[in-house]
Amino acid sequence: MTTAPGGAGAASVADVVSAGLRDVPDFPQPGVVFKDITPLLADPHAFATVVEALRVKHQGAVDLVAGVEARGFVIGAALAHALGVGFVPVRKAGKLPGETVSISYDLEYGSAEIEVHADAFVGGERVLLVDDVLATGGTAVAAWDLLEQTGAEVVAFECVVELAFLRGRPRMGSRAVGALLVVP
Repeated sequence: MTTAPGGAGAASVADVVSAGLRDVPDFPQPGVVFKDITPLLADPHAFATVVEALRVKHQGAVDLVAGVEARGFVIGAALAHALGVGFVPVRKAGKLPGETVSISYDLEYGSAEIEVHADAFVGGERVLLVDDVLATGGTAVAAWDLLEQTGAEVVAFECVVELAFLRGRPRMGSRAVGALLVVP
C-alpha cells in the first residue's frame, strides 16, 4: 500500500484523499453527489501527498502531463512540475486560442466537448492523462482518444478518486488506469 510521507504509521494515500473529500449533494443537478477535492487541494500536506504518490509512480516514464479542465489542471500542472516535464491543458470547447482539435462525448448528466491545441504534440510523446475523478469514464475516454488523435502516446490515466459504482474503469477497456482512492 502506498503511504504518505512520514514513515511508519503514516496514513495511506487513500486515507489522505478520503479525509480531503467533501460530498456536495445535488450538484451539478439533483440526485448527483459531487465528490469535491477542493478541501484536499487547500491542505498542503494532502496535496503534496497526492502529487508525490503520482510522481513516484510515473517518474521517468512520461514526456508530458495532460490535465482535464478544471481540477485536472491543478493536479496535472503540479505533477508535471514535480516530474520535470511540460503540461498540456485539455480544455472545454472555445477556451483555447489558435487552431484546436476537439471531440464530443456524453457525461453521466449531459454532453460536452473538449479540445487541445492542434500543435500540442509533435508526435510520439509519452503522455500521462490526469483528472480529479473517474466516474462513468466519458471524459477520460474522450480525452485519451483526443490526445491520441493529435499524436500523443497516452501511457496511462490517473485520477485522485474513482467512483467504481459508475463503472468508468470497464469503459476504459485495456487502457492503463490508476486511482488513489476507489469508492466502491
